[in-house]
Amino acid sequence: MRFARFAVCLIALPLVAAVTYQSQIAEWRQKREARLRADGGWLTVTGLFWLHEGQNSFGADQKNDIVLPAGPAQAGVFELRSGKVRVTMDGNTRPLRPDNDDDVANAGRLKLYVIERSGRYGIRMKDPESQFRRGFHGLDYFPVRADYRVVAQFVADPRKVPIQNILGQTEPEDSPGYVVFTLEGRQFRLRPILDDPDTKDLFFVFRDLTSRKETYEAGRFLDAAPPQNGKVVLDFNKAYNPPCVFTPYATCPLPPQENRLAVRIEAGEKKYGH
Repeated sequence: MRFARFAVCLIALPLVAAVTYQSQIAEWRQKREARLRADGGWLTVTGLFWLHEGQNSFGADQKNDIVLPAGPAQAGVFELRSGKVRVTMDGNTRPLRPDNDDDVANAGRLKLYVIERSGRYGIRMKDPESQFRRGFHGLDYFPVRADYRVVAQFVADPRKVPIQNILGQTEPEDSPGYVVFTLEGRQFRLRPILDDPDTKDLFFVFRDLTSRKETYEAGRFLDAAPPQNGKVVLDFNKAYNPPCVFTPYATCPLPPQENRLAVRIEAGEKKYGH
């Protein structure tokens, strides 16, 4: 009898593990959607205005260089001088650092941030009453499959790799190496970049044979923890759409040639809106 109970336990263990994994992915999806819906999330990005050298007035009045959909008629002035941006509002002037969410200019309900892309400076606008946010209807996914969670071999090969964005600009990005993994009995490799200088997490921009029909044609993103003992876990069930899927005012990176995989990865987020 004891041995029968032991056998039942052995059979139940994989089932428990499968249920636990499904729950983990479900929780990840809930958090992913919550970040999109949140104040300041990508669904609130409703404008991108490129600055010219010198003064750029902004406000709701049509005479401004940057015309806002709400807020004061004359909200203030952004001044671009030799790669430095300052904002003047209500008689106060202060610098704004590019690509820093803590540096924001508020114009009514609108939040304005500086971004820099290949030496070009612009103002990104976020609106909590965005039409993208109001019209968001949730995300669609492939069914969760444990075989799309693979352990890859990490190969150290630090270099700068050229990454193009949807604007046609190309910038060199730091890449610590590449990963090699097996899927459907075939070997593939992907090269990550270090998207955030404050973290060693790996950021993959990839495209596969589901792109265009089932998934976003430009590709998808995947995050992974830093290598541990020469291994990296790639969980394609957590592959997700770039922000360009949700707003036309994002400047998404495109997958380098070596990250365009000749295999169908039927895992993760599907194309939004279809």
